[in-house]
Amino acid sequence: MITDGTIASVRERADIVEVIRHNVKLQKRGRSWLGLCPFHKEKTPSFNVNQERGFFHCFGCGESGDAIGYLMKLEGLSFPEAVRSLAERYGIPIEEDASPEQRAVSDRRRREREELYEVMNAAAFYFESQLSPSGHPLRELALAELQRRDLSPGSDPAVDAALQAFRIGYAPYGWGALADYFAAQGVPAAAAERLGLIVRRKQGRGHYDAFRHRLMFAVLDKSGRVVAFSGRALPEPPDAMLARHGIASTNRPSRDGEERRDPPKYVNSPESPIYVKGETVFGLYQARQAIREKGEAVIVEGNFDVMALHARGLDHVVAPLGTAFTPAQARLIKRYAPTLVVLFDGDAAGKKATLAVREPAKEAGLLLKVARVPAGTDPDALSQEKGIGAVQALVKNAKGMLEYLIDSTLSDARGASMREIQERLNTVARYLSEEADPNLRTMGKIYADRLSAQLVVDGQSPEDLRGLERMVSRALTGGPKAASKASERSTALAPPELGPRARSRPDEHRLALDVLGALIDVPELFNDVEVEDGLVELSGDIALAAVTLREVWEAKNALGGAELLDLLPQAIHSFAVGRLAAPRYAEAEEAKAVVLENLRKIRYPVIPGDIPVKVQELAQADGQGDVETQDELLRELAQRARRKHGLS
Repeated sequence: MITDGTIASVRERADIVEVIRHNVKLQKRGRSWLGLCPFHKEKTPSFNVNQERGFFHCFGCGESGDAIGYLMKLEGLSFPEAVRSLAERYGIPIEEDASPEQRAVSDRRRREREELYEVMNAAAFYFESQLSPSGHPLRELALAELQRRDLSPGSDPAVDAALQAFRIGYAPYGWGALADYFAAQGVPAAAAERLGLIVRRKQGRGHYDAFRHRLMFAVLDKSGRVVAFSGRALPEPPDAMLARHGIASTNRPSRDGEERRDPPKYVNSPESPIYVKGETVFGLYQARQAIREKGEAVIVEGNFDVMALHARGLDHVVAPLGTAFTPAQARLIKRYAPTLVVLFDGDAAGKKATLAVREPAKEAGLLLKVARVPAGTDPDALSQEKGIGAVQALVKNAKGMLEYLIDSTLSDARGASMREIQERLNTVARYLSEEADPNLRTMGKIYADRLSAQLVVDGQSPEDLRGLERMVSRALTGGPKAASKASERSTALAPPELGPRARSRPDEHRLALDVLGALIDVPELFNDVEVEDGLVELSGDIALAAVTLREVWEAKNALGGAELLDLLPQAIHSFAVGRLAAPRYAEAEEAKAVVLENLRKIRYPVIPGDIPVKVQELAQADGQGDVETQDELLRELAQRARRKHGLS
């Protein structure tokens, strides 16, 4: 575990403006810096950064924090990963709470991982170089595959940017090109073998390449480091091409009676200490910013789909990388956006894969939508044939998963037998009952009713239709307990009936928050006797926050740092961070005037409707001849009048 001292050093030395400027254009505005928020799409800047206090806050989406929190949100890093990243950037030694033996083991593992990252980066550089104009002579077959998909290098700046972002390269034809390169560069063969880049020969000494004559896609982790590769098979070079370049063929003749097998279309890196297939999302690093801005991610099946759609302008697209979609991948996407749109191929395999996304997404809390690709095509081909606008329209008009399930179950049932229709409606009823959200289930029921009404064909009577609709309706009564619990919670949280004094609390709370905000803006006010005396009017979390701020100010003569938030009540964190990042008051005189005026209003509240009630009670007491009650009410009204004018 990283020591508190290391964390404190990182927070002290990390310049939040310098950190954020790598991604956001900031302009100085008063005591803060202002820019467009990197966490949501906006046209008017609402993203504030306070360099002195080390905080950022967006008044548009509510994201806030310090430099460590910024990296966690932007890069999807854990807290230790963000601390380490900043420590390395600022040359801060990382100390850990561990025994010498534990630290030694941790350091050794860290060095091993760093070595593996370096080997992967070296491989990516090599593959890229082989696709360049001065690269391997057989790269033209890889370029032909890119050209077939309208992704030729140099054809368009956006295409070039995508090829560079995904680090597209070429694994040369032959048995040992990469192994020889590693040997010449002094790359440890053991590390390369551990990563699945080279394979030890069964006979003799040395290694051969795991990726041969393939178009290579680099797989990046959430920090942008190469952790794996995916290589697409290319056509076997003609003998004449091999002869022209003096390259020996590796195409072994088949044995008698044995048909030669084509290589698998894709070969992917095996899992390693730096790569777990089910916990990595292809394209997430490249798409992370667009996913945040749009509030959703689009998931497709293949590497080419991801890169091609990025190159053509749909840049919030990712893929599960040759594996079934997992809960870990869903949770990783959930860090960046709440919604996932499934855009799988329009074939039977694509439909099956779409259904498989449902459970992992539900487990991670992702809102799931489905964009239906026309049968017989895929997103890449569709964008080539009809333009990227056609794919964008599919994403924009994506249906909710429940609606998709109902539609796919019932839409092609016209002409089916009554028994088949009943089975399909039972399936729909099961889908409805599995939904915990009662609103979603009701919407699904309405949609199912509408579709089931279309199933009446010749030979089926209205009575048949009513029976079918009742089957769908019964699904609403068979829903999970979670639905009723959600309903109970919403009832339990219903606001109570408020009287005049209770209705004044929002105003009092607003006034108290403004007092607290002024103290955050100008903490020198804690030294003012008049302000200090008036703070007794504060109560609850705001009073606790004021006491905490005063103690921090007296101890450090400054307000700032994430440790300050750890001391403040959770209920006012968002407000406090907003004021720390973007102060409202700059002058002590102005802030003091606001504080004193608000404290006076809190002390002497005017409660709407209360005084007229007292006057009515006074008239009633007069009519009843109740002199004692009259005197008491008159004294109370007089006292209120004096307080209102500051005379008591």
